[in-house]
Amino acid sequence: VFNYVDRNILNLLLQPIKEDLGASDTAMGFLTGFAFAIFYAVMGLPIARWADRGTRRSILALGLAAWSAMTVASGFARTFAEMAWARVGVGIGEAAGTPPSHSMISDYFPPERRATALSIYAMANYLGLAVGFGIGGWVATRYGWRWAFIVMGAPGLVLALVVRFTVREPVRGRFDTGTNVEPVSARDAVKFLVAQRSYLWLNIAGAFSAVLGYGYGVWGPTFLARVHGMEISEIGAWLGILGAIGGVAGTFAGGRLSDRLGARDISWYMRIAMLSCFINVPVNIALLFAPKAGALALYLPHALIHAFYVAPLFATMQVVARPQMRAMVVAIHLMIVNLIGLGAGPLLVGMLNDILNARLGDEAVRYSLLVVTFTGAIAGFFYLLAARTLRKDVERARLG
Repeated sequence: VFNYVDRNILNLLLQPIKEDLGASDTAMGFLTGFAFAIFYAVMGLPIARWADRGTRRSILALGLAAWSAMTVASGFARTFAEMAWARVGVGIGEAAGTPPSHSMISDYFPPERRATALSIYAMANYLGLAVGFGIGGWVATRYGWRWAFIVMGAPGLVLALVVRFTVREPVRGRFDTGTNVEPVSARDAVKFLVAQRSYLWLNIAGAFSAVLGYGYGVWGPTFLARVHGMEISEIGAWLGILGAIGGVAGTFAGGRLSDRLGARDISWYMRIAMLSCFINVPVNIALLFAPKAGALALYLPHALIHAFYVAPLFATMQVVARPQMRAMVVAIHLMIVNLIGLGAGPLLVGMLNDILNARLGDEAVRYSLLVVTFTGAIAGFFYLLAARTLRKDVERARLG
């Protein structure tokens, strides 16, 4: 939850920060994308390597303390450069979040329950969005955007201590009887994963899913502000509630359905992700061209359908990798997804906004988001390719 609060609070505050710091839409796209994504992605690999050999609980606690401190620091930024460096710090800290967490969850739960367990973990993404948009929007409206960063970041410093001293470190490879769990070199881990064809396809698919998700996640509030004239507090309340309900329901349903259908045929994990991508394209188009009430009403199915892919995607990663490379498999994926999705998605929308602004004005953001809508269909195609080779790759991982 705190991971996504601190990551997404900036999205809600783009307009007042832009005005205060005198930045362009392209610059704000860089701030929400590459400034965070590059360091998040690059630092994810060595941190994951550390997590595959070290105490995952302690690494998670350290990362939580770091990204929380840098979120607080964002509230004190006086220039665009200072804000960019603060976002770099948030990105480095958050690189220690998901890889060790997924690795631990895979040792808490057996394979037939992992998608459901990972879906519950992933629900925190949308709860974090709700907390960040709801409370952050309220604080920003009354006390300014700087206090929103401070209020959202400070509690994570306390939570870091709670994680360090209460979370149990599980036995690595607990449910992988007969599988080699001895440490392997980073080179051997990467070599093995590259040979897993389904892992290659799901990385490409996840990247395109992320272009869509981050494009809407970062610029959705701005779309509602510019096109429909909504205030920050109103946007935060609506998107916080609708995003949380849709995201939590979709993530959990995707995980449960994947575990149920995957018990018969494991390729269903990727088929569910594929279907969510294809179905969401017309929903997103309708959202962009609906009046204000319709756009808000369609945000719920948009969030719900999009979230269906999350749990089966991450559960698939854990079964195509060996136990001693489970943090690494997530870190590699996040590196690709964030460089392409988070790095390019918001920046692409920002650049299109600036290009189209002269002709379309505030309407430009509507058509910029329309462009990224079709990346969902591309993602669906690659999930289909991953489904075709998944059974063979899972067997290869099990045999080592």
